[in-house]
Amino acid sequence: MSSEPAAGPLTLTQLPLFPLQTVLFPGGLLPLRIFEVRYLDMIGRCHKVGAPFGVVCLSEGAEVRRRDPGAPANGDGFAREVFHATGTLAQIDHLERPQSGLMVIRCRGLQRFQITRRQQLRHGLWVGDVTLTAPDTVVPVPEHLVNARDALQRLLQTLRTQNPAALADLPMQPPYQWDNSGWVANRWAELLPAPAELKQRLMSLDNPLVRLELVSDLLERLGLEG
Repeated sequence: MSSEPAAGPLTLTQLPLFPLQTVLFPGGLLPLRIFEVRYLDMIGRCHKVGAPFGVVCLSEGAEVRRRDPGAPANGDGFAREVFHATGTLAQIDHLERPQSGLMVIRCRGLQRFQITRRQQLRHGLWVGDVTLTAPDTVVPVPEHLVNARDALQRLLQTLRTQNPAALADLPMQPPYQWDNSGWVANRWAELLPAPAELKQRLMSLDNPLVRLELVSDLLERLGLEG
């Protein structure tokens, strides 16, 4: 009797990467205004064939490519762009072209990935070979963390009552997964007024329960859990 070897992690080659000063979580929504040439073409191609691109958080540099007078003479003359190796696949849900040279898109976070190789092409676009990370295991919210879940439910209800128009712009959209620790942690992490570096660390955690525990600690320090 023979058996087939277990399938390894799924890899993607030459995935287009979009370095941003924000963190996209699986299941989250991210609106973007695209006007740089390097991204207009990339987003147009991804939308046409229904392919995802990768969102990665910058640790150095700006979202818009800028000339750097102090750049080394043997370089391309642009400021350095450095970003984290853990990112999230983004699927384009909606795209508009309100004027020439401008795209307005909304994308949804899919799986996380780890970059194994990265390359910047001549026109500035980054591409990477990546290994996809398995989706979070669904872990029910334990009793000692229900305050974090309940506070998120109250926030949603408050917005629904006081400013229903704002609901469409929230990263937290149906279907709501109130008894999923990873989902609750991700939605809070998107909403909290925390630095991008902290959100990056939370997103990179493989254990959804640990992620929710850290989010709960943040909520307690901010006085938002009561």
